[in-house]
Amino acid sequence: MSLLEARSLTRRFGSFTAVDGVDLTVDGGEIVGVLGANGAGKTTLMRMILGLLRPSSGTVLLFGRPPSRGTRRSIGYVPQGMGLYRDLTAAENLAFAAAAFGVPAGPPPPGTETGLVGRMPLGPQRRLAFAVARQHHPRLLVLDEPTSGVAPLTRVRLWDQIREQAAAGAAILVTTHYMDEARQADRLVLLAGGRVVGEGREQDIVGEATAVVVHTGDWSGAFAALEAAGLAASLAGREVRLPGAGPDEVRRTLAAAGVAADITSAPATLEEAMVLAGAGAGPGAAAVGGVPGAR
Repeated sequence: MSLLEARSLTRRFGSFTAVDGVDLTVDGGEIVGVLGANGAGKTTLMRMILGLLRPSSGTVLLFGRPPSRGTRRSIGYVPQGMGLYRDLTAAENLAFAAAAFGVPAGPPPPGTETGLVGRMPLGPQRRLAFAVARQHHPRLLVLDEPTSGVAPLTRVRLWDQIREQAAAGAAILVTTHYMDEARQADRLVLLAGGRVVGEGREQDIVGEATAVVVHTGDWSGAFAALEAAGLAASLAGREVRLPGAGPDEVRRTLAAAGVAADITSAPATLEEAMVLAGAGAGPGAAAVGGVPGAR
């Protein structure tokens, strides 16, 4: 049995559909990463899963039953805002949460032992939020951008702890905008426009998607010319990459701008597959990584 199962989950706000028919499962010991641009529906999806927001339609089962006060006791949640009381110390935050769940309070993480939480740097606050979420030994951890804005070393340490929880049997649902973190998940779910437009491992989402690669000494001129032509270009070192673009169109654009360049194609990166998915989330969309855009 999956510890988390969502079927055809939909949430509308008036005429706007924030989440549209999402299916999602997470098993014990599994880390599932949810990816998507701002506004893709990630946080709304998580709030429905937790029972904090009522779905317009569809169902959520947590440990085989609908969200309730009882299921909440088996969930650890770290929201984007961390959910900490800024006018309490780390120890007081831990004690308050422990009392709510009826468990002993754990020790504050290193670097958070003294002072009010509101005066701590962001990194220690993130570590404390994760400690608060897992001290009652939840079966499901729901983490919404748990490492946002912190230093790379802190991110690595937090992900070490996430993997430890999964190894102990917990189901992990996590959103992140860091691609190196996304690659550590066992499975990825890509959202665009509130719909699932890709799912699986990185190679499943990228699929056959490609990018045009521009090699030129005048990379700044090439980038400017392509942007002026309305083509979605990005820089990778001194290469200019254009996911989903046609080589002939790129070649004509650069020739018209007087930029000499060598044009090749390469497999798209995960980031570029996300760009393609976001651009193709509407009606009649092309497939991304073999997964058709929602219609």
